[in-house]
Amino acid sequence: MNKINKLYDIVESSYQSQPIEVYDDYNIKRGLRNPDGTPVMAGITAIGDVRGYYMQDGEKIPIDGKLKYRGINIKTIVENCETESRFGFEESAFLLIFGFLPTRELLEEFNDVLASYRTLPDNFTEDMILKAPSQNIMNKMARSVLALYTYDSNPDDTSLRNTLRQSIELIARFPTLAVYGYYAKACYYEEKSLILHHPQTNLSTAENFLYMLRPDNQYTPFEAETLDLLFMLHAEHGGGNNSTFATRVVSSTGTDTYSAIAAAVGSLKGPKHGGANQEVMSMIEFFKQNCKDITDEKEVKDVITKILKKEAFDHKGLIYGMGHAVYTKSDPRAILLKEKAATLAEIKGCNEEFELYSLIEKLTPDIFYEMKGDSKQISANVDLYSGFVYKMLGISPDLYTPMFAVSRIVGWCAHRIEEVTTCNRIIRPGYKSIYKEKKYVPLAER
Repeated sequence: MNKINKLYDIVESSYQSQPIEVYDDYNIKRGLRNPDGTPVMAGITAIGDVRGYYMQDGEKIPIDGKLKYRGINIKTIVENCETESRFGFEESAFLLIFGFLPTRELLEEFNDVLASYRTLPDNFTEDMILKAPSQNIMNKMARSVLALYTYDSNPDDTSLRNTLRQSIELIARFPTLAVYGYYAKACYYEEKSLILHHPQTNLSTAENFLYMLRPDNQYTPFEAETLDLLFMLHAEHGGGNNSTFATRVVSSTGTDTYSAIAAAVGSLKGPKHGGANQEVMSMIEFFKQNCKDITDEKEVKDVITKILKKEAFDHKGLIYGMGHAVYTKSDPRAILLKEKAATLAEIKGCNEEFELYSLIEKLTPDIFYEMKGDSKQISANVDLYSGFVYKMLGISPDLYTPMFAVSRIVGWCAHRIEEVTTCNRIIRPGYKSIYKEKKYVPLAER
């Protein structure tokens, strides 16, 4: 074991972070980002559009953020569904997958199809979830997705019709996979009761999630509406986000749907991608511990300043939930969710905590500018409020990222379909080798 540890030490010393200058020397776009932070264009898409700025004479000009699904502003979709007092996630899913808004009759048929697929295949729960629980729900979901391959009578057919069928099945089953994976963990690792409720055919995706999750099956209409909004807002975010790009990369090889989607789940599991709202919640707890009054502007400002100076919290100098790779002046998802969060906080008696989130959103940009002298505009992103909403809904932090997956499975499937049917070329970027040529030394001479 000591020899192995020495070997580990040798290898560890050889894998040090490369200075940024090395990337610059070879004109490498680190993280597929240009020097000004804009993304390297890797493809075209007709699915989602994310706008937070425009370029003029080589300069990034901030604008109010816009998110469009198939050319339709998400704000318009949300407002129309709210006006008509109906759930909108299913309509959003239809729009993203099929490319057009459904008629009432088509939407009802789509809902019926989703309802028929929500139940997992025979013996799947016992054999694939309960017999092999995981401490991480995302890990369990990735394994479950791969396992569904063996329950599919035609898993490798990448034709449009078959891929659509597989996509709809996965969209329907992801909430069940998440909830069952959560309760398997709670039972086997936390010694809690095993609770498994069957999904209901007469409920929306949001209602079904709460019905299956809560021991007594009870939820209020407003709670379901709030969760439906979260699902709508997270369903799609362009082709460049890491998990969607992973879907497209893997799909470009011609592999099966389950392999591509499992890769996306693995990507979303990473804390730099899908776990941001959990970082926000941890940061909020730090504020509570270090502010006598979480509604006092001066106290909150002092903590923000210390965090940005890397003197407090995780010493990374980041205010989680603030700033975004694309959005500058505003994140449209955060604006829509904040409105819902304010109402839910009133209902749940969480007004003081909501005020803390609002103060962080209000104070951070000015403090950031004062300290950094950077004109870069930052605003609240959706993660600032999503974890807070999940918490008010009584949802465990273990499920925050899986719930992201329950929604984003729609965008993943839409992009997989687009990649397989329209691109037809394997994604194969290059990496510059920086190793100098070496001579082989015979074993006896080493």
